[in-house]
Amino acid sequence: MNYLDSYTNEIRQRGNNLLADAIEKTAQDIGKRYLEKFDYISHEIGLLFGNIQSGKTAQMFGVICEASDQGFAVFLLLTTDNVALQQQTLTRVKNDLSHFCICGENDAMKFTENALAEPTIIVLKKNYRILKDWTNIIRSTTFMKGNPLFIIDDEADASSLNTMVNSRKQSSINKYLKAIKDESSSSIYLQVTGTPQAIFLQTMRSGFRPTFTYYFKPGKTYLGGNFFFQTPMSSCIRIIDEMTDPLREAIFHHLTVSCQLLCSGKKVSNFLIHPSVRTTVHTKYQKMVLNTIHDIRKNFSSESVQQELKNTYDRINPEKNPRCSFSDICTKVHDLLIDDKIKILIMNGKHEVPADEYESGVNILIGGNTLGRGVTFPSLHTILYTRTSKHPQADTMWQHNRMFGYDRDPCLVELYIDQQLYKLFYDINATNNAMIAQVERGVDQIKIYYPESINPTRKNVLDHRKLFALSGGTNYFPLEPTNNSIESIDKLLTPFEDNMRSYQVSLHIIQRILNQIDTESEFPMQSFRSFLNVYIAKNPTAQGILIVRRERSIKKGSGALLSPNDWNLGKSFADKIVLTVYKMTGEKGWNGQKIWVPNIKLPDNAVYYDIHDDEGENA
Repeated sequence: MNYLDSYTNEIRQRGNNLLADAIEKTAQDIGKRYLEKFDYISHEIGLLFGNIQSGKTAQMFGVICEASDQGFAVFLLLTTDNVALQQQTLTRVKNDLSHFCICGENDAMKFTENALAEPTIIVLKKNYRILKDWTNIIRSTTFMKGNPLFIIDDEADASSLNTMVNSRKQSSINKYLKAIKDESSSSIYLQVTGTPQAIFLQTMRSGFRPTFTYYFKPGKTYLGGNFFFQTPMSSCIRIIDEMTDPLREAIFHHLTVSCQLLCSGKKVSNFLIHPSVRTTVHTKYQKMVLNTIHDIRKNFSSESVQQELKNTYDRINPEKNPRCSFSDICTKVHDLLIDDKIKILIMNGKHEVPADEYESGVNILIGGNTLGRGVTFPSLHTILYTRTSKHPQADTMWQHNRMFGYDRDPCLVELYIDQQLYKLFYDINATNNAMIAQVERGVDQIKIYYPESINPTRKNVLDHRKLFALSGGTNYFPLEPTNNSIESIDKLLTPFEDNMRSYQVSLHIIQRILNQIDTESEFPMQSFRSFLNVYIAKNPTAQGILIVRRERSIKKGSGALLSPNDWNLGKSFADKIVLTVYKMTGEKGWNGQKIWVPNIKLPDNAVYYDIHDDEGENA
């Protein structure tokens, strides 16, 4: 049978043609580009990259179906080490992919007895004991000797990577994942995530850096980073620095929106408060919410409360349903308060909340780390985010954006956040867009950069011996440059005169100049070339600054390549890539040969990350 057609037809029968089309496109693209070329003797690593809460699970299922249509018979679907999530995924697999033999972590006998009579999907938590057991099961099964293993690692950046890389050891989960992959006769290991920063910063030696990456676009109704963190600032953003009592305003918004949704026939409305990782803070906020709701209930008929409610009502203008009258909203809010229909739920390491608690009714959820990766809150329209960190991690912070998704009304959503945190999210979104642009343009080795205040990911999964960071605003120049052809560089630079302070030029020009210059191995020239590719991928018409100076007589190795005037001139272009090239006369230690020497400055206030593998080449 045709598994992909069967899966997408079922989705179409549910009335979601757009989703079916998107799944079909992703699956068929991956099939043509990568699966059809698989040689059944290799081990390949790929990455399926999608936006947070943009439908990755459905896309994964589509890829499984396409792979099965092309002859893959065994699929290992890995979830995070979370019992509820593994069971949720297992249930969804059984509902959506019923034509497969579906096994949970305790179904070894079912797997062996099926013996590939039907294509098999095994759903496992990333737990070292479970992975160890299934490594042995797969190894001992004779029919696996001649069949490839297709591994789909959901949230692959979360717990799969080696957290002991810098002590030259191997963490347990990483060890057994590698064993499962390597013990099979051949395999495709497809990593899946919405935050691939840590994956892109792996070395090839780690065995977990993808050799191919596929990005799937979200649907038209998706609300994500470009909706919330845009220029000019979205009307859904509420900067709490300017508010006297942001929690109270957010509660009023939640009450108003909830009643609008309920009056429109919806069954659920959620409000998420993410103030801290500390459980004591969660309890504090719970009391503050209770006190605020009590005050609103007690003084509901007062002029001040009615005015607060009216101010909130005036801000909402629903897109998906007609706006209810203010009178109807008031009545509904009053009923919610009097009947005590608002649930206040704490979600953290001490308080587990099953999904059915927030899948219906009017809810306020308070928590920290548990409000991140893997959890979805339906109809989430109000978010208060005040969590701070001395060393924020881009991937962790981005996973906190639980307001991303499809079932939100864009004209009802409000995010309450301070200016500094908003700027952090804005910068992370910009880098995400740069990564996506690189993937879509076919850049092989994805490069990332962030403001100095943001770390791309947790440090324990990055090989510090191989990680190279370039600081924006710093002038870099090689000690031992060589020109592939000084005549070619002369020709490239002929239009640019010495007496001009600087030129605004296409980054393609700067790229061509740097391609003509080799340097000592210690100088990261390949990294600079790679970062030019990043900028060009993001914006093909991007501009840089070129400063050209000829007949310079500066002592080699003096450590002062730039004149004070040219140094200050380059620094004045804070947000630009600046290339200053000096043509040395050949005197003072340059072997009597004329030579062009580059000085490179990346945009200020950012760190640009790169990985160098053992071969000494940029990876």
